Amino acid sequence: MESLAAISRWLEKQHVVSWSVAEDGELWAACAFYLYDREKVAFYLLSEETTRHAQMSGHCAPVAGTVNGQPKTVALIRGVQFRGEIRLLCGEESETARQRYNRRFPIAKMMPAPVWEIRLDELKFTDNTLGFGKKLHWLRQE
Repeated sequence: MESLAAISRWLEKQHVVSWSVAEDGELWAACAFYLYDREKVAFYLLSEETTRHAQMSGHCAPVAGTVNGQPKTVALIRGVQFRGEIRLLCGEESETARQRYNRRFPIAKMMPAPVWEIRLDELKFTDNTLGFGKKLHWLRQE
């Protein structure tokens, strides 16, 4: 849990997630502003259902991606690689996530896009500020 706490602290300070989905042997990547939920270990983001990645995801799909900063110095590199599942939220669950998302990104109130959840099942955090190549790992226990 110590690794998850450190990873969560860092993820809460970031704001852009990149992820990829696959369907019928085709791959596609996307990125979006996200809200991180430490309790659920999940990202929440907005995306229109007409986008290529949303069409490929359907209502639920496996996903892999990254969150990273943009330091110019190797010693300051920090980033997360992850795998999980992306799903389209609906009903009360969507409304609750949307309210939290709008608080973090007020401009989102102008966007009618639905809310998606990326439930994280595995995280690998590279943090060179702790030593070159230092990795912290977390795996969801079912």
